[in-house]
Amino acid sequence: MPTIVSRRTATRTLLFGAISCAALKAFEEEFPGARDLVARVQGDLQRAADFTRNNGKERERYFNVQHHLSEFDRELRKSHFDKDRLDATIDDLKNVVKNNTLESHDRDALAADLADLRTLRDTR
Repeated sequence: MPTIVSRRTATRTLLFGAISCAALKAFEEEFPGARDLVARVQGDLQRAADFTRNNGKERERYFNVQHHLSEFDRELRKSHFDKDRLDATIDDLKNVVKNNTLESHDRDALAADLADLRTLRDTR
């Protein structure tokens, strides 16, 4: 027995589908940029950490920011923008820039990363 679908139901379904597709496309377009930023920050952190001597406190600060950044990225892969984890990452990175011994180009790169992470947070 054929099912009859009203125009109203068909219109709602199509409209919902179109809105969902547009939202998904916008969501997908936003996160690749965020994930690229995460990758850049991780690379900059690794380069700066390679310069660090065996100072336990400095190493701990690097570990903290890398840990929170990885957690934030894990949530992004699940299509979830975790603002709390991003805030923790920003605070940890600020501590690295403020307290760790850095070469000038590493300090500049991490300061730029910090500004970009803040911008990402503020645009969400």
